[in-house]
Amino acid sequence: MFHELYEPVIGLEVHAQLLTESKAFSPDSAAFGAEPNHHVDPVSLGHPGTLPVLNRKVVDFAVLMGLATHCSIAPRSVLARKHYFYPDLPKGYQISQFETPICSGGYIEILPDEQASVRRIGLTRIHIEEDAGKLIHDQDPYNSHVDFNRCGVPLIEIVSEPDIRSPREAYLFMQKIRQIVRYLGICDGNMEEGSLRCDANVSVRRRGERRFGTKTEIKNLNSFRFVEKALEYEIFRQIALLENGDSIVQETRLWDTSRMETRSTRSKEEAHDYRYFPDPDLVQVVVTNEAIEQKRVELPELPDARQERLVRHLGLPAYDAALLTEDRLVADYFDAVFGALSAEAPSVESGVRAKAVSNILMTEVLRVLNERAPTAGAIPIDPVRLAGLLRMRLADEISSSAATVIFNAMLDDPEGPAELAKRLNLLQVSDTVALVPVIDRVIADNPAQVEQYRNGKQSVIGFFIGQVMKNFSGSPDPRIVRQLLAERLDSV
Repeated sequence: MFHELYEPVIGLEVHAQLLTESKAFSPDSAAFGAEPNHHVDPVSLGHPGTLPVLNRKVVDFAVLMGLATHCSIAPRSVLARKHYFYPDLPKGYQISQFETPICSGGYIEILPDEQASVRRIGLTRIHIEEDAGKLIHDQDPYNSHVDFNRCGVPLIEIVSEPDIRSPREAYLFMQKIRQIVRYLGICDGNMEEGSLRCDANVSVRRRGERRFGTKTEIKNLNSFRFVEKALEYEIFRQIALLENGDSIVQETRLWDTSRMETRSTRSKEEAHDYRYFPDPDLVQVVVTNEAIEQKRVELPELPDARQERLVRHLGLPAYDAALLTEDRLVADYFDAVFGALSAEAPSVESGVRAKAVSNILMTEVLRVLNERAPTAGAIPIDPVRLAGLLRMRLADEISSSAATVIFNAMLDDPEGPAELAKRLNLLQVSDTVALVPVIDRVIADNPAQVEQYRNGKQSVIGFFIGQVMKNFSGSPDPRIVRQLLAERLDSV
């Protein structure tokens, strides 16, 4: 009932940790996973007299993300100090951007499950900032500990317009951001390690109203599922308050994963509470038109464009194209295998080649990636070798079951598919001279089944095919076996 009367209004602030070797303003390592307080230095710890120096790679990555999301890139932007006190922020302020972000405008498109049309979610801004440290509460029952390793690690914050209208759309928006940053190679998107997380601003209003309701912010959501569940809970909580005649308080809330509910932590700060001002130790960030065009050239083919190409030009089903372009590793591998197969079998129609590659990637390659989870991100079979296997299958030199056996052998054996097929005795035999004696013997040994066939039971031919396959030393082509059997049985 409530959803018929009320509409949620949602905006997300997504933090993506950038894949730089050093921190945003100091040369210390930004790598994840070190012992607590091992990746620290005087700059990130805020020691007196230290001066920050902006990491050039941070600017490059921010510009790439801005171009990938159709943003305008500011020729000049300002790094500011955002002041607040918290135990894991040793400087007492965070270097960020406020009035002049490096990227503004832009949008991300999603396709909600229940709709046929694309939804465009506007972006307010993308800006550069540094991360804070981490408080650890579960190692000592009486004290909290502080790990400063993450202090100064570079982030970009992607801030959406309040265009999201359901928890599901928020889920899809987060997924699309993760897909884009991974395609660009600027963030690993690992939500479990905190390299991608978001804060969600949510309010509700009567359907048809234009004025926004009072919003609450849910901090530090680090999984797609928690984004969706936290928003669902908060929307129903706010609606229940309004239905009971109560007011909604503007505040910051946390998602309690054990109770699956949001709980209040503090009243919501406004921008003036942070006392932003330009950092006097850092010059303006200048991005020239030449630099922007250079980064535009470096952009890879992004997932939406890639998916459209696979559907429109190669004739793949939309489902296949969406699955194959979800991860850039798989999408690049598809293109490499398809290119190699096109060179080996140019006479085969491109749509047939594309579907053959798609089928083996979706059934076998993705299974291997899930089972083995290669840390180096490499698929264990070279594209040219896999294309050779597919060429043999398209030429009916091997059966579909033999192709699976050879694929599994290729995972750990450097031999080519033709050599493996020969060694494993999996090449399909189409030599009728070799097949006829075996077929005649099978017919002679099974008079009862011959009589059934002569009496009109055509399906019994499957029995004869099975007997021939069993008694023949090798892998005969089932189609030729069927054809010869039908000819011999009809002449009995």
